[in-house]
Amino acid sequence: MVFTMGATTIAQEIERPQPKFWYGLAGAANFNLYSGTTQVFNNDSRSQTAFHDGFGIAPFGAIQLEYTPKPVWGIMLNLGYDGRGGAFDGVIEPCNCPADLTTNLSYFVVEPSLRISPFSNGFHLFVGGAFNYNYNKAFKFTQERQIVDPPITDATPIVAEGDFSDIRTSLFSAQVGMGYDIPLSSKENLTQVKLSPFVSYHPYFGREPRNVESWSIQTVRAGIALKIGRARATKPTITKTTPIEPVAVVATDPNADFSVKAPASIPVRRVVKESFPLRNYVFFGENSNEIPKRYVQLNSKQALEFTENTFQEAEPVNVDGRSKRQMHAYYNILNILGDRMRDNPTTSVTLIGSSAGKGAAAGKEYAESIKKYLVDVYGISATRISTEGRDMPIIPSAQPGGTIDLTMLQEGDRRVDIVSNSAILLAPLQITTVLDDPNQGKVVFTTTAQDDDKIKSWTIDVIDENNNAQHFGPYTSDQASVSANTILGGRTDGTYKVVMNAQTDKGRIIQEESTLRLVHDNVVEQTELRFSVLFDFNKSETVASYEKFLNETVAPQIMDYSTVIIHGHTDMIGDAAYNMTLSQERAADAQKILQSALTKLGKKGVKFQSSGYGDKTDVAPFGNKLPEERFYNRTVIIDIVLAK
Repeated sequence: MVFTMGATTIAQEIERPQPKFWYGLAGAANFNLYSGTTQVFNNDSRSQTAFHDGFGIAPFGAIQLEYTPKPVWGIMLNLGYDGRGGAFDGVIEPCNCPADLTTNLSYFVVEPSLRISPFSNGFHLFVGGAFNYNYNKAFKFTQERQIVDPPITDATPIVAEGDFSDIRTSLFSAQVGMGYDIPLSSKENLTQVKLSPFVSYHPYFGREPRNVESWSIQTVRAGIALKIGRARATKPTITKTTPIEPVAVVATDPNADFSVKAPASIPVRRVVKESFPLRNYVFFGENSNEIPKRYVQLNSKQALEFTENTFQEAEPVNVDGRSKRQMHAYYNILNILGDRMRDNPTTSVTLIGSSAGKGAAAGKEYAESIKKYLVDVYGISATRISTEGRDMPIIPSAQPGGTIDLTMLQEGDRRVDIVSNSAILLAPLQITTVLDDPNQGKVVFTTTAQDDDKIKSWTIDVIDENNNAQHFGPYTSDQASVSANTILGGRTDGTYKVVMNAQTDKGRIIQEESTLRLVHDNVVEQTELRFSVLFDFNKSETVASYEKFLNETVAPQIMDYSTVIIHGHTDMIGDAAYNMTLSQERAADAQKILQSALTKLGKKGVKFQSSGYGDKTDVAPFGNKLPEERFYNRTVIIDIVLAK
């Protein structure tokens, strides 16, 4: 069953992955400023008048490597080509002849730098050295003929070309600059790409290219770098632990709280019988009325063989596999609908297309595309399918005047709503799944500051009886979770000291300790029940249906001495703190309603474990890239672990 419960403001901005290693290419223009004296070019060429100042623009290109172990500092390295060419200001020779001097001076360069990000954002400063190895030392001297009256017959300029003598093979100098990183990748992608405009100054000292005379060069460089890096994924793994009693917290700072929450008992192998709600929306692309290719579309012959029973067969999956399997079921929504309408010939549907502000006509085109599929492929009579067009959905995501995350909100409003008075057409799928690594098999760490000096980042060290330590983090949100099996590492049980080290916005260091006991469950296989409640917006309109579902459908399935595990989640749109609070409130509300229902039913010995995770990507039921994933993430998931 699908219910809507909502909010007029919406979820959070997720944290962008931060790769430590970056690789890229940099290109720039060197604005070279010449000073000093140049008159003797080599043993064969010289000018009668000395050249002094000059200017030139030459290219710079490099392979760029970057290591940023911390948000505030890192190391950069450029390896490439450094052009220092230009033209000296023209002079007049004693013969009253104008003369010019140009050079293609260039180097191979190695530039190591210390990168500093004072505000822990894209803006950064860098300072470092430069080692230049000469590549090109060519010059071109041009002297015009003296202007006389009458003109001479041959007025061809005198040209001398060659290489400067006494060029230093190697130069050692310095540089200082600043830049700004502009991310190009989505916040969900572990592979991050950024575009980094930069400007740097290379002073004259150490930039005297010759051993003779006094020619020196200072340079202003302006350019851009394209860099790519990949962050390390935190992947959940198999775990089975028993609950532990609340533990005492040893605090070294009275202004901070730290807690460790162990997961409920998880068997080696869990068979989950899930009532999976069918989201009754089909989302469309911005400039097309065709059904997107991610929705499974069959031909009429394949449709004759289709049955939703294929989704009910048990098959082993891991955590990621669960989300893929459930999304595969959702992407068959048109086939499930066609199959059910074929089996129930008296039913009918209304397809309401909405265009996210592009007009009712465009919305109706979306609805007509789905109608055509059901008629042509499943042979459903057109009279059983009515279509409507709207500018915006009945329950829109985008609010009038809103601008935050507008693109994602509009993606959610560009859809077809499938509406029917027949409950059978949109009834939840009954899916049996074998889980080897359930999400709830995690140890949850929570830390909060109790004053205005908020915690900026924190890490966890888990130390076993033999003083072997495992390090996790850094984290920047208030809550983090780690698979219990990762901590156990193949052991059957373990007792651990947990040390939290944090740094506040003002630079204060906080350390707190707790203890943790983990034991593998001896149960080989256990059957569980799972229910999900999906949320839209307009919370006041849906509380009654939500409570009715929990009271009449979920509560009767909970046996005496069972364990009920409730997880609240949100999508990735909006404010992180609001998302976390919203998910926690939804989970707590579900527990309160179920506890009341169980009391009325006379059930006893039922234990609850409720948590809210906001839009945390490491425990989110689904991804956040597509609108249907975000809609499915607005959920409360209820697992019923039957008594052993």
